[in-house]
Amino acid sequence: MIAAIRQFFDNQLASPEQETSEHKVERLRLASAALMFELLKTDRHIDDRETRMLRQVLARTFAMDEQQLDDVIKLAEEEAAQAVSLYEFTSLMNETYDYEDKVLLVENLWRLALADDHLDKYEEQMIRKTADLLYVSHSDFIKTKLRVRDEQG
Repeated sequence: MIAAIRQFFDNQLASPEQETSEHKVERLRLASAALMFELLKTDRHIDDRETRMLRQVLARTFAMDEQQLDDVIKLAEEEAAQAVSLYEFTSLMNETYDYEDKVLLVENLWRLALADDHLDKYEEQMIRKTADLLYVSHSDFIKTKLRVRDEQG
Protein backbone atom coordinates (compact mmCIF):
# COMPACT_ATOMS: atom_id res chain seq x y z
CA MET A 1 0.00 0.00 0.00
CA ILE A 2 2.83 2.40 0.78
CA ALA A 3 4.08 2.28 -2.83
CA ALA A 4 0.60 2.96 -4.20
CA ILE A 5 0.11 5.89 -1.84
CA ARG A 6 3.46 7.35 -2.83
CA GLN A 7 2.53 6.99 -6.51
CA PHE A 8 -0.78 8.73 -5.83
CA PHE A 9 1.02 11.55 -4.01
CA ASP A 10 3.48 11.95 -6.85
CA ASN A 11 0.63 12.12 -9.36
CA GLN A 12 -1.32 14.65 -7.30
CA LEU A 13 1.48 16.80 -5.94
CA ALA A 14 4.93 18.06 -6.83
CA SER A 15 7.67 15.49 -7.11
CA PRO A 16 10.07 15.34 -4.14
CA GLU A 17 12.73 17.35 -6.04
CA GLN A 18 10.25 20.23 -6.45
CA GLU A 19 8.49 19.78 -3.14
CA THR A 20 7.76 22.84 -1.06
CA SER A 21 6.99 22.66 2.64
CA GLU A 22 3.33 23.27 1.76
CA HIS A 23 3.30 20.26 -0.57
CA LYS A 24 5.00 18.12 2.06
CA VAL A 25 2.28 18.97 4.56
CA GLU A 26 -0.36 18.05 1.97
CA ARG A 27 1.35 14.73 1.30
CA LEU A 28 1.36 14.03 5.02
CA ARG A 29 -2.33 14.86 5.24
CA LEU A 30 -3.02 12.37 2.48
CA ALA A 31 -0.95 9.78 4.35
CA SER A 32 -3.13 10.49 7.38
CA ALA A 33 -6.20 9.79 5.27
CA ALA A 34 -4.82 6.42 4.23
CA LEU A 35 -3.99 5.63 7.85
CA MET A 36 -7.60 6.40 8.76
CA PHE A 37 -8.84 3.94 6.17
CA GLU A 38 -6.51 1.31 7.58
CA LEU A 39 -8.26 1.77 10.90
CA LEU A 40 -11.63 1.18 9.26
CA LYS A 41 -10.60 -2.20 7.93
CA THR A 42 -9.07 -3.30 11.24
CA ASP A 43 -12.24 -5.00 12.46
CA ARG A 44 -12.73 -6.66 9.02
CA HIS A 45 -16.07 -4.92 8.49
CA ILE A 46 -16.42 -1.43 7.05
CA ASP A 47 -19.77 -0.03 8.08
CA ASP A 48 -21.51 2.69 6.02
CA ARG A 49 -21.44 4.92 9.11
CA GLU A 50 -17.66 4.56 9.24
CA THR A 51 -17.31 5.43 5.57
CA ARG A 52 -19.51 8.52 5.98
CA MET A 53 -17.48 9.55 9.04
CA LEU A 54 -14.24 9.06 7.11
CA ARG A 55 -15.48 11.40 4.38
CA GLN A 56 -16.65 13.96 6.97
CA VAL A 57 -13.38 13.87 8.90
CA LEU A 58 -11.25 14.18 5.78
CA ALA A 59 -13.36 16.98 4.34
CA ARG A 60 -13.42 18.93 7.60
CA THR A 61 -9.88 18.33 8.84
CA PHE A 62 -7.94 18.39 5.60
CA ALA A 63 -10.18 20.55 3.39
CA MET A 64 -10.25 17.87 0.71
CA ASP A 65 -12.59 18.31 -2.21
CA GLU A 66 -14.89 15.54 -3.46
CA GLN A 67 -12.43 14.36 -6.12
CA GLN A 68 -9.57 14.12 -3.62
CA LEU A 69 -11.85 12.27 -1.19
CA ASP A 70 -12.88 9.82 -3.91
CA ASP A 71 -9.27 9.30 -5.04
CA VAL A 72 -7.87 8.69 -1.56
CA ILE A 73 -10.70 6.39 -0.51
CA LYS A 74 -10.56 4.44 -3.77
CA LEU A 75 -6.80 4.01 -3.45
CA ALA A 76 -7.09 2.87 0.15
CA GLU A 77 -9.89 0.42 -0.71
CA GLU A 78 -7.92 -1.07 -3.62
CA GLU A 79 -4.86 -1.54 -1.43
CA ALA A 80 -6.67 -2.60 1.76
CA ALA A 81 -5.63 -6.24 1.44
CA GLN A 82 -1.93 -5.38 1.65
CA ALA A 83 -0.02 -4.96 4.88
CA VAL A 84 0.83 -1.47 6.10
CA SER A 85 3.63 -0.38 8.33
CA LEU A 86 2.31 2.25 10.70
CA TYR A 87 5.88 3.37 11.26
CA GLU A 88 6.24 4.53 7.65
CA PHE A 89 3.21 6.81 8.06
CA THR A 90 4.02 8.03 11.54
CA SER A 91 7.69 8.71 10.84
CA LEU A 92 6.65 11.14 8.09
CA MET A 93 4.15 12.75 10.45
CA ASN A 94 6.73 13.06 13.22
CA GLU A 95 8.99 15.05 10.89
CA THR A 96 6.37 17.70 10.10
CA TYR A 97 3.31 17.59 12.33
CA ASP A 98 3.29 19.58 15.51
CA TYR A 99 1.95 17.98 18.67
CA GLU A 100 -1.55 19.44 18.26
CA ASP A 101 -1.81 17.96 14.74
CA LYS A 102 -0.84 14.55 16.11
CA VAL A 103 -3.46 14.81 18.86
CA LEU A 104 -6.06 15.79 16.26
CA LEU A 105 -5.15 12.74 14.18
CA VAL A 106 -5.62 10.48 17.22
CA GLU A 107 -8.95 12.19 17.95
CA ASN A 108 -10.08 11.60 14.36
CA LEU A 109 -9.07 7.96 14.59
CA TRP A 110 -11.35 7.67 17.64
CA ARG A 111 -14.18 9.29 15.63
CA LEU A 112 -13.81 6.63 12.97
CA ALA A 113 -13.52 3.76 15.42
CA LEU A 114 -16.65 4.84 17.30
CA ALA A 115 -18.71 5.75 14.21
CA ASP A 116 -20.41 2.34 14.16
CA ASP A 117 -21.20 2.48 17.91
CA HIS A 118 -18.82 -0.43 18.53
CA LEU A 119 -15.19 -0.21 19.57
CA ASP A 120 -13.38 -3.30 18.41
CA LYS A 121 -10.33 -4.27 20.49
CA TYR A 122 -8.16 -4.24 17.36
CA GLU A 123 -9.27 -0.71 16.50
CA GLU A 124 -8.30 0.46 19.98
CA GLN A 125 -4.99 -1.38 19.71
CA MET A 126 -4.19 0.31 16.39
CA ILE A 127 -5.05 3.76 17.77
CA ARG A 128 -2.89 3.11 20.83
CA LYS A 129 0.04 1.98 18.67
CA THR A 130 -0.37 4.99 16.37
CA ALA A 131 -0.48 7.37 19.36
CA ASP A 132 2.66 5.76 20.75
CA LEU A 133 4.50 6.06 17.43
CA LEU A 134 3.44 9.74 17.26
CA TYR A 135 4.62 10.34 20.83
CA VAL A 136 1.15 11.43 21.91
CA SER A 137 0.96 11.23 25.68
CA HIS A 138 -1.21 8.58 27.29
CA SER A 139 -3.18 11.39 28.94
CA ASP A 140 -4.03 12.93 25.55
CA PHE A 141 -4.79 9.47 24.14
CA ILE A 142 -7.40 8.99 26.88
CA LYS A 143 -8.72 12.58 26.71
CA THR A 144 -9.37 12.31 22.98
CA LYS A 145 -11.14 8.99 23.41
CA LEU A 146 -13.40 10.40 26.13
CA ARG A 147 -14.07 13.62 24.22
CA VAL A 148 -15.20 11.72 21.11
CA ARG A 149 -17.23 9.23 23.13
CA ASP A 150 -19.00 12.10 24.91
CA GLU A 151 -19.65 13.90 21.59
CA GLN A 152 -21.32 10.82 20.20
CA GLY A 153 -23.38 10.54 23.38
